[in-house]
Amino acid sequence: MARIISVANQKGGVAKTTTAINLADGLARSGRSTLLVDLDPQCNATSGVGAAPAQKHPLLAGRPVSEFIVETRCPRMFVLPGSRALADADALSASNQKRGLSLRQQLASDLGRFDYIFLDCPPSLGQLTRSALAASTQIYIPIQCEYFAMEGLSQIIDLAHQSKARENPRLEIGGIILTMFDHALELANEVADEVRGYFAESVFDAPIPRDVSISEAPSHGLSVLDYAPRSRGAHAYAEIVMEVIDRE
Repeated sequence: MARIISVANQKGGVAKTTTAINLADGLARSGRSTLLVDLDPQCNATSGVGAAPAQKHPLLAGRPVSEFIVETRCPRMFVLPGSRALADADALSASNQKRGLSLRQQLASDLGRFDYIFLDCPPSLGQLTRSALAASTQIYIPIQCEYFAMEGLSQIIDLAHQSKARENPRLEIGGIILTMFDHALELANEVADEVRGYFAESVFDAPIPRDVSISEAPSHGLSVLDYAPRSRGAHAYAEIVMEVIDRE
């Protein structure tokens, strides 16, 4: 059965989509079949792997989701494209528990052949994110090592706990990923230490550094593992992929 992982944080610009892309790519390279589901109306996960947004979101098309899956340049990695249509976003977030159940049923029935399904959530605590959490087995939370990191982290964790209590008892905090880390900055080290102090083993060991290769890769429709495999960013994401595998 597939592991369904929401990659979520209500703060924008924390490398949420970048993390979803690179984890899906890295796990595919390790021999796991992976699917990246774009739930964000901005469709950055879709364009970030070189695919085109759908006119209507596949989850609302009334046909098997498997018909809309697109291959990426990485063998064993696929994407379910997002849609920029505002009406689709409203429909996807129309209800809470029922929408989460429907999404979970669709993923289970149509996409059972995948080992990992990553749900790239919008930067919001709204119904799209709530629906994704209601359908997931785990949540991965990327956070930028900055001043307000702990405040934002507590909010998304509270939402995950609410989803677990009310809708989805199988949901777990799969891991916290430190992103845009600069070891030369005292604040970044303080934030990393504070997060590790509060959440201990939930925090992945490898922080993701600031690296221009990570920023450039999506413009080429590639993960950083493919675009610049020898870069610091690629090395860091490869380490996190190994941690994910170790936690299987």
